[in-house]
Amino acid sequence: MKRLFYSLLALLTAATLFSGCSEKTAHTKGVYMLLDTSGTYTEELVKAQQIINYILANMNPGDTFAVSRIDTGSFSEKDILAKVTFDDRPSVTNEQKRGFRQKIDEFVKSVKSSVYTDVSGGLLQAVEFLNEANPADKTVIIFSDMKEELKPGYKRDFPIQLGGFKVIATNVIKLRSDIKDPTEYLGRLDMWKKKVEAGGGDWVVINDLERLEPIFK
Repeated sequence: MKRLFYSLLALLTAATLFSGCSEKTAHTKGVYMLLDTSGTYTEELVKAQQIINYILANMNPGDTFAVSRIDTGSFSEKDILAKVTFDDRPSVTNEQKRGFRQKIDEFVKSVKSSVYTDVSGGLLQAVEFLNEANPADKTVIIFSDMKEELKPGYKRDFPIQLGGFKVIATNVIKLRSDIKDPTEYLGRLDMWKKKVEAGGGDWVVINDLERLEPIFK
C-alpha cells in the first residue's frame, strides 16, 4: 500500500511539474528588433532606445529578446548586438536587463553607417533566431524607413515563411523623395505589407512611439 501511495505521489508531482513547464512555455514572448544603420538613419537610433527600454520593462522570466543591426548583409549572426532569455530569479533578470541596455547604449554611441540596407536578410535572420528560441509569441520589430537597397549580387526576391509571426515596422520616417511624391512612401509600406502577409505573418505599423502597446498584444 505504501509503495502504491509513493508511486501515485511521484506521478502527481511529475504531472504538476510538467503542467507548470507547459504553462510557462505557453506564455513566453520572443521579440527580435532590427535597427537600420544605413546613411543618416543612424541619427534616429536614440528613438530606438526608447522602444528597447519599453520592451525590457515588459519582459518576463522565460521571454527572449534580441537586437540586431540592418546593414549591407544582414542575414548573419554577427549582426546580433545583444540577446538574452530572462532568468526566473528577479535579481538575475534585473542584471540581464542592465547588461542588455548597456550593450545597446554602447552601440548607439559608436555606430557607423552602412552603405546598403538589407532589410529582407535581417528579417530572415530574425525568423531563424525566433524559430530556434521557440517562444509562444513571436514578434519582429523593424526600426527603419523600410527602403531596401541591396548590394549588387545579393538575392532577396524569395518568400519568407512568417506564419505565427507579427512584424511591426516602427519609425518609418518619410524620405525627401516621399515628401515630393507621397505615393513612394505609401507604395513602400504596401509592398512590405504584401510581402509579410504573403508569408503568413501579421503586419503592423507604429510611427507614434508613445503608443507601443501593440508590441505585446
